[in-house]
Amino acid sequence: MSNDLTAKLRKATLALFLILGTVRTGAFAQKANPSDNVIRIGYQKYGTLVLLKARGSLEKKLAPMHVEVQWTEFPAGPQLLEGLNVGSIDFGTVGEAPPIFAQAAGADLIYVGNEPPASAGEAIVVPKNSSIKSLSELKGKKVALNKGSNVHYLLVKLLEKGGVKYSEIDPIYLTPADARAAFERGSVDAWAIWEPFFAAVQQQTGARILADGQGVVSNHQFFVASRAYAQKRADVVSVVLSEVAGVDEWAKSHIKEAAAALQPQIGLDMPTLELALSRGGYGVKPVTDTVMGEQQNIADTFYNLRLIPKHINVRDATLPEARAQAKP
Repeated sequence: MSNDLTAKLRKATLALFLILGTVRTGAFAQKANPSDNVIRIGYQKYGTLVLLKARGSLEKKLAPMHVEVQWTEFPAGPQLLEGLNVGSIDFGTVGEAPPIFAQAAGADLIYVGNEPPASAGEAIVVPKNSSIKSLSELKGKKVALNKGSNVHYLLVKLLEKGGVKYSEIDPIYLTPADARAAFERGSVDAWAIWEPFFAAVQQQTGARILADGQGVVSNHQFFVASRAYAQKRADVVSVVLSEVAGVDEWAKSHIKEAAAALQPQIGLDMPTLELALSRGGYGVKPVTDTVMGEQQNIADTFYNLRLIPKHINVRDATLPEARAQAKP
């Protein structure tokens, strides 16, 4: 890593540290409570956290702070945030919709960072021989998706674009693995899905893109933490974000190498992983008020469709310091 990049990451780390909580004098040298000497990270089968886990660099960074890293894999964002809500993990990464569903369900989470938009990284796909050629033809059709995942909002917005009401389709709520099986059996007509499942179904079955998120949704990737952990161990969360930023910066310009690093972790072939990585968004940023505004629009849409039980203010899922410093 270049000296210039190292300096930038150190500066970003300090900024995130100050946002997450007030730095106490000698905080790194103070002994934390034994229960705080672990960070439990939830990850999905793909993404920057998988690369970070494979590298082992986070463990090395946190070792001088006497902090252990524990990793837990989840099939999708909603399940990951359920884990955070019940206290089995402290930190994780998810798409746009899961934090909204979780917040509406009472989860005490906070947004601590995000990656830039990756609009091409999610889509509605149909079988290669499907007669469906346009979004308007989804009316009355069965569409598979993981309820509360980032593609839930994509589906809503694409249906709007095609002049179809959400109530006019038959949503089939399935995890990615079950949805893939249903898609191949022909039990569903279309599938709203994200990477790397998106690239895999394209490469392996010839699935056709009906529409992706470009020009319709941002598809941010968010880093979230439990409020209690972020307040107690802002120093640890800051180190995690700094390490993620470093991996992101490397992966952005080393797609083939990143695919090679992911391949043994995920088991997908190189062309599939390279395709998925080429549609990603890279670069960890503090969550701004503009991004929170986009999240609020998603939350309001879900509430109006009665997909969440109550209206929420997404800015409640940030710390006061972050709200004060966030700018468009």
